[in-house]
Amino acid sequence: MAESLSPCSSRGQCQPSMGANTSSGSMDANASSSVGGSAWRGREPFSIFTVLILTLLVLLTVATFLWNLLVLATILRVKAFHRVPHNLVASTAVSDVLVAALVMPLSLVKELSAGRRWRLGRSLCQVWISFDVLCCTASIWNVTAIALDRYWSITRHLEYTLRTRRRISNIMIALTWALSAFISLAPLLFGWGETYSEDSEECQVSREPSYTIFSTFGAFYLPLCVVLFVYWKIYKASKFHMGGRRRNAVVPLPEAAQVKEASQEPQMVFTARRAAITFQTDGETWREQKEKKAALMVGILIGVFVLCWIPFFITELISPLCSCNIPPVWKSIFLWLGYSNSFFNPLIYTAFNKNYNNAFKNLFVKQR
Repeated sequence: MAESLSPCSSRGQCQPSMGANTSSGSMDANASSSVGGSAWRGREPFSIFTVLILTLLVLLTVATFLWNLLVLATILRVKAFHRVPHNLVASTAVSDVLVAALVMPLSLVKELSAGRRWRLGRSLCQVWISFDVLCCTASIWNVTAIALDRYWSITRHLEYTLRTRRRISNIMIALTWALSAFISLAPLLFGWGETYSEDSEECQVSREPSYTIFSTFGAFYLPLCVVLFVYWKIYKASKFHMGGRRRNAVVPLPEAAQVKEASQEPQMVFTARRAAITFQTDGETWREQKEKKAALMVGILIGVFVLCWIPFFITELISPLCSCNIPPVWKSIFLWLGYSNSFFNPLIYTAFNKNYNNAFKNLFVKQR
């Protein structure tokens, strides 16, 4: 029955059919080889430069996680740190630990994939983007809260008591995480754009123009204006206090200062033996040094924050509005530069506090 159903019943007619099968087989082999070749080309070995960059990113992720975890462990262990402003530092460390633990590893996986495509599905994409926006926004606003706390402690040191400082810092921490959560969850709650494209396998923050303006201003440009204003006020207050100190100084006289009472009274002579006399106590000197140190710390913290994040947020705001095609390489560079701010934060605010250095040593040295 198989022979009767065959289109060629004679031997001569079967030759072309065999040739057609042979050519068809060769075409299938070529097609499969081309597919295999393209797949292989998508998996070409990395260059030495790429391996070095990936190694650097892995080290940055691990160092960010461990350093912020060390800060958290120190604050939890040392009772002297269970107060302001260390609660603000702890909140910043929590956000930076989450950036290193939940955001940076998946971003690294995306960098390793061919064409920077997302192959982990829609659900994980939405979770990753939500944590990305949440943790990075919280980190930025925590830096802003630290700057505000330093500003009020310098300019309103009499009114800004310990109880007031504790209450305001707790309010700032709650508002920081609430605002960050609202910005990150807005696309999911209100359908504000799409984060995942199944056709192109792209996973990114919603490119809806209205959400882009809302998220960038809420996560960066508004806190940027706050910290710049705060640092300007701190710098101005520091200059004012230093100027007041100079005005309070008594200029030394070239000869002995003589003070005479009325002509009827006996003469009394006072001699100034010091080079200068100032109406200043040790407490004021200590406070001025503290203000100067706080101003320097806030300045470095703000400067690093701006340098790390401003390239990313400029491109993030301009790209959807003008339909600009920014190369993916530059997007990755700006993104990881922003992530690196989570590494620099604990280095900055612990470098200006000797108590942290002593506490770090006690963590690794067994106490008697």
